[in-house]
Amino acid sequence: MQLDDLNFADDLALLSQTQQQMQEKMNSVAAASAAVGLNIHKEKSKILRYNLIYTDGITLDGEALEDVKTFTYLGSIIDEYRGSDKDVKARISKAGAVYLQLKNIWSSKQLSTNTTNMPHYIQRYTLSTTTTTTTTTTTTTTTTTTTTTTTT
Repeated sequence: MQLDDLNFADDLALLSQTQQQMQEKMNSVAAASAAVGLNIHKEKSKILRYNLIYTDGITLDGEALEDVKTFTYLGSIIDEYRGSDKDVKARISKAGAVYLQLKNIWSSKQLSTNTTNMPHYIQRYTLSTTTTTTTTTTTTTTTTTTTTTTTT
């Protein structure tokens, strides 16, 4: 089974194998959105290519959409290499920041020992995870765009 699109509330990620297919999907989504009074924000719409070289960009109402190397969709960072390294590092960084904000609470003498054991385990796990590096390579051709629609 092939996943064609990712839809959630007012966020949409279109997936395709060719530039022509992506342009057709973009036109179709724009027409369907306009028919029900929704508008696609061109400034928020991005194109991410995986191993695809093309001269013409994907357009919306005659304007080329921005090509990007990474974008965030529903809180996950997606990059042109289809790897998750940037997303995992960002999540670890956010978790570390939250841990530091709560560090005084975790080390408080007012909490029982059982309560403070868990954060030390998480801290050790987080520190060991940050040293791990993975590399992902891909040879497939896929184009992805995200669009945001709002009622006009």
